Amino acid sequence: MTDLPILDHWIGGAANPGTGTRLGDVYNPALGTVQKHVRFASAADVDTAVSAAKKAYEEWSETSLTRRTAVLFAFRELLNARKGELAEILTAEHGKVLSDAAGEIARGLEVVEFACGLSHLLKGTVSEQVSNGVDVTTLKQPLGVVGIISPFNFPAMVPMWFFPIAIAAGNTVIIKPSEKDPTASNWIAELWAEAGLPDGVYNVVHGDKEAVDALLDNPDVASISFVGSTPIARYVYERGTAAGKRVQALGGAKNHMLVLPDADLDLVADSAVNAGFGSAGERCMAISVVLAVDSVADTLISKITSRMATLKTGDGTRGTDMGPLITGAHRDKVASYVDVAAADGAEVVVDGRGIEVDGDPNGFWVGPTLVDRVPTTSTVYTEEIFGPVLSVVRVSGYEEGLELINSGQFGNGTAIFTNDGGAARRFQREVQVGMVGVNVPIPVPVAYHSFGGWKASLFGDAKAYGPAGLDFFTREKAVTTRWLDPSHGGINLGFPQNS
Repeated sequence: MTDLPILDHWIGGAANPGTGTRLGDVYNPALGTVQKHVRFASAADVDTAVSAAKKAYEEWSETSLTRRTAVLFAFRELLNARKGELAEILTAEHGKVLSDAAGEIARGLEVVEFACGLSHLLKGTVSEQVSNGVDVTTLKQPLGVVGIISPFNFPAMVPMWFFPIAIAAGNTVIIKPSEKDPTASNWIAELWAEAGLPDGVYNVVHGDKEAVDALLDNPDVASISFVGSTPIARYVYERGTAAGKRVQALGGAKNHMLVLPDADLDLVADSAVNAGFGSAGERCMAISVVLAVDSVADTLISKITSRMATLKTGDGTRGTDMGPLITGAHRDKVASYVDVAAADGAEVVVDGRGIEVDGDPNGFWVGPTLVDRVPTTSTVYTEEIFGPVLSVVRVSGYEEGLELINSGQFGNGTAIFTNDGGAARRFQREVQVGMVGVNVPIPVPVAYHSFGGWKASLFGDAKAYGPAGLDFFTREKAVTTRWLDPSHGGINLGFPQNS
């Protein structure tokens, strides 16, 4: 047995140790030490959670929109009041700095607030008199039990892309968070209970592939929402759809920033540093490649380098700019790309390995790293590094930059920096990417639009949150009706008479 705390599942409104015998280690990445353990669910534990959610669905799906909305508003107020607690949990388990954690929660709150108004969007449509005495009505109804499998990099925000809309629409939820930073999901479960959500509407099962496969295979799970790497997204999509489920699976990315000669290079440099090194580069919308037109490349690199020199890497609770990576293994993998870049002929302008940090030397550190003249054949360019490594590829102009972006396997996010409106308009039409920024480095849509990429960055037809999220978590029913008019003679709606 361990003398460290053990995090249980949350099933049917209460902590539940389940039947699984395996435990996972939860690290503090800034210290490099295990701070708690998390129970790994067996397939039977997942089935128990599904049964609890299925039972709760019978009541929650019939609960009035007014009551559902009241619970959503109560949850929103509690989360807004206590978001500082959640930010501390995120920093302790993920490593991101407190300001970054607070920003993550703020973006998640946007979706909660969108879901608070879902009663308006759940209204159906009516076409009157489509034929003599015939009307057609469309209804939006919930799916049932829905599964959410979320990644380590945003343990609060990504689940909030999905569960507020799912719950507001009348579904019940099972979340399988990352085993690397699982506590946020349990904390949110307790907040839902305080807000008055009935037991079983929001459930949490922890674990690894065994828990994932159990969710994918259980016939009572109607849909799966997933965010993670492209290989796993493809696996989840294929296995989930084979089991007859509705699946949205968001995968990886390699996001480019195309910098034209007329761009404001100070804005570009600020944006490249923020988008490349924020959250230690562990986000699917990070800018990892700067496509710099030759005529401005040297000046831009000088500006980026000078800004990188001011960044402080260290413990996220100490007012630093960038925290550690999530695990030692991931730290080593990210660091190995610097060697690959050098071997492939790139110039390592700033090497973040072995830097002095404001934190424990045993933390999982890699500082901001800048690599210039990266060959497009190098894995440093082609693979998603998911760390604070910013690559520069020099291009001759707009056409070459566009071709590089469009020829890549991913299509998540991209940005163009220019003061030429015609170039920007052409770029947003021609680029084959799902989310585009014009002088905006991380073009994550607000909650009333939808998030998702193209190509190998998204499997399935549904993007996350916004109108697409509502469509995903509801199914439409068309009702065609005819009511006999009183003149038909078959009925009489007048007052009864004594004859």
